[in-house]
Amino acid sequence: MKKLGLIPKLIIAIILGIIIGSYLPSNIVRGLATFNSIFGNLLGFIIPLIIIGFVVAGIADLGIGAGKMLGITTIIAYVSTIVAGTLAYLVSSKLFPLFVGGTNVINAVNPEDKLLAPFFVVEMPPVMPVMTALILAFLLGLGIASIKGKTLYNIAFEFQEIVEKVIKNIIIPLLPIHIMGIFANMTHAGEVSRILSVFWKVFLVIIALHFAIIFIQFLIGGIATKKNVFTLIKNQIPGYLTAVGTQSSAATIPVNLQCAEKNGVSKSVREFVVPLGATIHLSGSTITLTCCAVAVMLLNNVTPTLPQMVGFIAMLGITMVAAPGVPGGAVMAALGVLQSNLGFTEAQLSLMIALYITQDSFGTACNVSGDNAIALMVDSIKTKFKLDKNNKEVELEA
Repeated sequence: MKKLGLIPKLIIAIILGIIIGSYLPSNIVRGLATFNSIFGNLLGFIIPLIIIGFVVAGIADLGIGAGKMLGITTIIAYVSTIVAGTLAYLVSSKLFPLFVGGTNVINAVNPEDKLLAPFFVVEMPPVMPVMTALILAFLLGLGIASIKGKTLYNIAFEFQEIVEKVIKNIIIPLLPIHIMGIFANMTHAGEVSRILSVFWKVFLVIIALHFAIIFIQFLIGGIATKKNVFTLIKNQIPGYLTAVGTQSSAATIPVNLQCAEKNGVSKSVREFVVPLGATIHLSGSTITLTCCAVAVMLLNNVTPTLPQMVGFIAMLGITMVAAPGVPGGAVMAALGVLQSNLGFTEAQLSLMIALYITQDSFGTACNVSGDNAIALMVDSIKTKFKLDKNNKEVELEA
C-alpha cells in the first residue's frame, strides 16, 4: 500500500466509506465518526501551527532574498492568483446554484442531526485563534525580512520542518481513514449520492477554468513579448503533462525550464522565475479552492457574498506563498483562511481536503503553466527596462 499514491488511496477510501455506510451496522459508522471527531479536533489544533510554520518562513525567505526582480515576479504572481480566484468566484457563483442544492448534512454534529455522533469527544483546543496566528505570522515574517536576522530566520525554518513532518507523517497518512469515515456517515445519512452527483460537475467547471486562465496568462505573455499565443501554449504541453503525472511543481521545474527555453525566455529570467513561481504562484490551486469552497457553502444553504469572497481570495493569495511542499500543500496552507474567513467547520475542511487532493494534479499543471507565462512577462520587463547584465543580483537600473 506504501507505493499507492494518495489519490488512489482517497478514491478507495470513498468507495469503502460508501459500502460501510450502506451495509454495515450503525455502531461501526459511529466508531468511524469517533475517529473523525478526534482527527478533526487534531486538525483544528494544528491549523494555527501550519499558518505560523509556513507563512513566517515563506515571507521571511522572500524578504531576505528581496530584489526588484523578485518584487516584480511576486507582484505579477499575486495579481495572477487574485484574477484566477475572482474569475473562479464569478463563474461558480453563477453556475453552481443551477445544480447545487442546499443541505445541512455536512454541518451536522449533534445526535439529533442526520450524521451519527461519535461515542466520545476528545477536546483539543488550539493554542491560538486562526486570525491571531495569521497576524502573528505576517508580523514575524515581515519583521525577520526587515531586520535580516538569522536567529529567528533559522528558528522559523526549523519550526516549518517540524510542522511539515506532522503533515507528512500524521495528517496525510490518516487522511484516507478520515475521508472513509466522512463518506460512511454521509452515506448512512442518505446524502452521499447527491453530493457526488454535484462534485463531478464542479470538477468539470474547475478544469474548464484552468484552461481559461492558462490561455489568458499566455495571451498576456504573448502580447508582452509579441509572440503567438498558440505556439507558446503548444510549447508548454510537456510541462503541463509532467505536472499532471508528478503532481508536483518542484518535480516539474526541469521540464518547465525547457518549455521556457522553447518559448524564447532568456536564461537568467527562466532560471529565476520558474523555480520561484513553483513556490509562490498557484493560480490553478486558487481556482480549485475557490470553486470547491463555493460549492461546499451552497451545499450548506450558505450563499457566499462578494465582500466575503474578495477577502477570502486576497488572503488566499498571500497564504499560497507559504504552501508546503507536500501532497495537497496548497489546501493545507489554506485551511486557516477557510476557517477564519468562511467559517468552515472541521467536517467541511476535511471535505475540502478530499475534494482538492482528488484533482490536485490538474491544479498543479495549471500552476506550472502559469509560471512560464509569468516568465514571459518578466522577460519583457527585463528587456524594456534593461536589467543588470551581470544578473547576479537582478535589479532595475535607477
